[in-house]
Amino acid sequence: MSFNGLDNEIARLILLQRIELASPFISKIRKFFGRYLFTNFFTKFFLSKNEINLKYYELMGTEYKSLKRFINFEDKKLLSIGSGMAGLELIIDSLHKNNQFSIIEKNYVSKKVKYGWDDKNLEGYNNLNILREFLKRNQTNAHFRIYDFDKDDLPDYNFDIVLSLYSLDYHYDFNVYKEYLKKISSDQTQIVFDTVRPDYFNNIFDEVKIITTIEKKIHSSKRIICRGFIK
Repeated sequence: MSFNGLDNEIARLILLQRIELASPFISKIRKFFGRYLFTNFFTKFFLSKNEINLKYYELMGTEYKSLKRFINFEDKKLLSIGSGMAGLELIIDSLHKNNQFSIIEKNYVSKKVKYGWDDKNLEGYNNLNILREFLKRNQTNAHFRIYDFDKDDLPDYNFDIVLSLYSLDYHYDFNVYKEYLKKISSDQTQIVFDTVRPDYFNNIFDEVKIITTIEKKIHSSKRIICRGFIK
C-alpha cells in the first residue's frame, strides 16, 4: 500500500525529513557532493517518488504499530509537533474514529540539512501549503488544523496525546516547548518523543516510560512516553 497523490515536491520534503528513506544512490550523492547541493539541487531531480512513497508508507505503518501497543488512539485530541508530511497521522486517522488533529510545523526548507542539536528550533524542512494539499489528497482534511510555529497563535486547549517523533528534544531542546506543553496538557496527557537523555525527564514528569531504543552510529536515542508534569 501507499499514500495517494505523492508527487515530486512531496517526495522531496519527505526525503529531507526522513533521510533514512534515501536509496543507496541518493545516499552516495549526498556524501560525495555535500548537504547543501543535496538539499537544494539533487533532491529536486534525482529521486523516485514511487519508491519514497512505498518506503514512507511502510515506515509510518511501523511507527504506528509500535505506538498502538501503548496508546489508545480512538476518539482523541492529538497534537503533532514536527509531523513532517503527517504520514503517521494519516494512518491513525484511517484506522480510528472521531479523532481531531492539530499540527505545529515550520513553513520553510533550510538551505542546508543539519542533523544535530538546535536549542532554538530554527531549522525547518516543510511547506505548509504542500502539507495541506497532501492531507487533502488522502482524506477530507476536516479533522486537521495546521499551525505555523513562527506565525500563528498555537492551540491552547488540552490534548489527550502529543506526538513529536524525531523532533522535540531530538533536533532541538525540549525547553522550547516546555511551558506550552504544561499549558495544553493534563495529568493524563501522553507526550511521546525521542531523546538522547531519557533520565533528564524523571525530574520533569511524574511518569516516564521508555518504549523503544533506536540504535544508530550517531545520535542513538530512546523513545519515551511521559505523563504528568511535576508540580
